[in-house]
Amino acid sequence: MTGSDATPSFRLAYVPGATPAKWVRIWNERLPDIPLNLVAVPAAEAADLLRDGGADAGLVRLPVDRDYFSAIPLYTETSVVVIPKDHLAAAFDEVTAADIADEIVLHPLDDPFDWEKPPGQPAFERPATTADAIELVAAGIGLLVVPQSLARLHHRKDLTYRTITDVPQSQVALAWPEERTTDMVDDFIGIVRGRTVNSTRGRRGGQEERRDAPKRGARSGDGKSPRTGAKAGGAKTGGARSGGAARSGGGARSGGGARSGGARSGGAKSSGAAKRGGKPKRRS
Repeated sequence: MTGSDATPSFRLAYVPGATPAKWVRIWNERLPDIPLNLVAVPAAEAADLLRDGGADAGLVRLPVDRDYFSAIPLYTETSVVVIPKDHLAAAFDEVTAADIADEIVLHPLDDPFDWEKPPGQPAFERPATTADAIELVAAGIGLLVVPQSLARLHHRKDLTYRTITDVPQSQVALAWPEERTTDMVDDFIGIVRGRTVNSTRGRRGGQEERRDAPKRGARSGDGKSPRTGAKAGGAKTGGARSGGAARSGGGARSGGGARSGGARSGGAKSSGAAKRGGKPKRRS
């Protein structure tokens, strides 16, 4: 199979905790002939994957290099602290950074936050991944601050989490290389922005608008469908009964006569039809 014969597909990368399911469902409904392939990627590797062409676009965590990538922020996640179930903080609905200032707080290498200064006390070593940090929390080595979606992703029965109110929050965005803004990328942008199928702002939406234009134009003018001349330029307005028919030209019974502009226009009986040149001759 040659490249030109290959079925086109759209490759969407996503980092741990991102939830593409809703947008994938809409894509499959609108574009059933173009497969959408999901590509799971560690957060630290997402930018390189997109640069190297391993995906057309990705659901990533901000920040990204805005000189190279275009990005549309989608949502902001609540930040939580992951703790053992028997930790004192488990008694509260939410905590602050000051509440865990004396605790060891793990800071993995794939930490999604852009910290100025991480809360708590640093550990001797930084865990390689968030999953490794979760294991250390379960072992009683320290605590971990993550977006709520990652706490849910790495759920364990012996751990819980609480909202932490005064730390950075993670933003999930749709990102793609600006120089590779393809038609399919435009289609997916329209989906995440909530555009309808017929939206003029989307590539396919614009085509739908143009295809539908002649049909909608048939209803223009007075806002009523012509329906073979029934109400637009047909009966009652310049058509079957207009300018010489029953009710046209000035409204029903206008012009001082019984029915204007028609059989009895301009008086009781029209000078055009009934009395043209005298009384009509009787047929013998």
